Amino acid sequence: MTAIAPSAVRRRAPVAAGACLVSFAAFWMAQRAAHVSMVDLMMYRAEGATVRAGGDLYALRATTARLPATYPPFAALLFTPLTLLDTATMRTLATAGNLALLVVFVRQSLRLVGHARVESVWWVAAVAVWCEPVWTTLRYGQINLLLAVLVLWDLSRRPENRWAGIGIGLAAAVKLTPALFAVVLLLAGVVARRRHGCGAPWLRHARVAAASFAGATLVAAAVLPYDSWRFWTRVVFAAGRVGRAEDTANQALRGVLARQLHTPEPGAAWVLTAAVVGATGLGVAVAAELRGERARAVTVCAVTALLVSPVSWSHHWVWCVPVTLLLGTHAYRPAALGMLLVFSSYALWWVPHGPGRHELHQNGIELMMSALYGTAGCLFLVIAGVGVRTLRSPGRGHAVTAGQAVTKE
Repeated sequence: MTAIAPSAVRRRAPVAAGACLVSFAAFWMAQRAAHVSMVDLMMYRAEGATVRAGGDLYALRATTARLPATYPPFAALLFTPLTLLDTATMRTLATAGNLALLVVFVRQSLRLVGHARVESVWWVAAVAVWCEPVWTTLRYGQINLLLAVLVLWDLSRRPENRWAGIGIGLAAAVKLTPALFAVVLLLAGVVARRRHGCGAPWLRHARVAAASFAGATLVAAAVLPYDSWRFWTRVVFAAGRVGRAEDTANQALRGVLARQLHTPEPGAAWVLTAAVVGATGLGVAVAAELRGERARAVTVCAVTALLVSPVSWSHHWVWCVPVTLLLGTHAYRPAALGMLLVFSSYALWWVPHGPGRHELHQNGIELMMSALYGTAGCLFLVIAGVGVRTLRSPGRGHAVTAGQAVTKE
């Protein structure tokens, strides 16, 4: 292999950074031209205002869309500083912050898959900003990138790091689905302890995540006792508050099945399918983690959470970035190209949708187009599962440690 001159490397990074800035500037102008409402950001601000005013958080209906509060009370506490900003400033800072978070997310994703060149970060970010999940995240002013960065930051810590687990715990306290990462760590620790007597790092990581989640939740309960009681006894079980299951934007299995079966509630079909996919995804993630393939474990866990959640809006699928990078850097380039095309096509929005519940009357082609993310997620689990299906328990003289398999000398 021909070595690359240091001067060439130094020239590549500024060129890549410049291309990324041009892409971001074009993106910003496109968002402005589209007159994006940033409706979710406005909802966050309304939640923060309700907390400051001592109102009933889960009776709130805000924005022109009359959206309800759906996140745990801890999230509303974090949203209170938004009330100190005027709308224009808040939107500008949110867009700039999300673009910065995208760069961090790309960098973490590249490090996860073992390809952390500086110029690669800029080039990937320049492309990723145009993927539909990222575009929609910024369009709505969503917090998906922030939560993903928290999770990846956490999972990049060494097992003995005292902060390992806090990121996952806090992310789960804001939005429940990241808790599945702690479940994978717990299961990996239990399996490793039973088979090899060395599951402590995983178990510690899971315990810190659980403690962080509990601590944040208790803080919210102390400040917002009524809202906390209402959320954890009623709201958390009311999937219908989030939106209609059949909505085209819902790319969870529940949404795909609702459209396929032409019913607003797929019921037992969803429960059974989600149970099978969830168990399979957890099995693959744990096997990959025990094998030392953390990138595979993390992306499988993320996709599994998106699939089994009652509602996974298209903007929740920002995890397509590390999924595509993993496939592209691990000899699955055709699959990576397919993922890039799926998540950059915006095909979800080519089908009838919106008021009138058109999604319940889609034809065959429309059903395929409105199931793209869910289908891609399931195919990824199959590809990832094939990669770990030959996993064998370490033989005598071997031990498993968190994040890697090591050989005793």
